[in-house]
Amino acid sequence: MKTLPAKAKEIVKHKRTGKIYASKAAFDADVADPATDTTAKDFRQDLEITVASLEVFGKTN
Repeated sequence: MKTLPAKAKEIVKHKRTGKIYASKAAFDADVADPATDTTAKDFRQDLEITVASLEVFGKTN
């Protein structure tokens, strides 16, 4: 099996507002801030995978 080069990007978001944080630490700081209503349950983490190239071989009719 051929290995393809790929990039993985972690995306940390607030579930209710959709705000994107620079890191999990930035989210944790928002949770710790008494001036916000953010809780640990608002945490959402996505992983974006980007594959550099893909070659497809075969015939289609």
